[in-house]
Amino acid sequence: MESIVALQSIVTPWSDGLEPSDAELDAIEAEMPLILAEVDLLDALISQLDRLASEFDARRIRRARNRVLAARTSLANQAAAAVPGGAA
Repeated sequence: MESIVALQSIVTPWSDGLEPSDAELDAIEAEMPLILAEVDLLDALISQLDRLASEFDARRIRRARNRVLAARTSLANQAAAAVPGGAA
């Protein structure tokens, strides 16, 4: 039986440029509340795929949507505050 392993020592070269920069990591950190809120919303919606929604489920989805909206608003306000000179 022949081996199907690649003949090169490294199939995909790994360079230092593939790691996220500090600025990219800071951007991810700033967006983390929004990311987590969207994951909660997806979790609530996925739980409804195979059953009828109860009042509890509807409340859970509504609260998750409100958390996403609040996180988006907060992120937008932070971005607007970071703009030099202000906006009129």
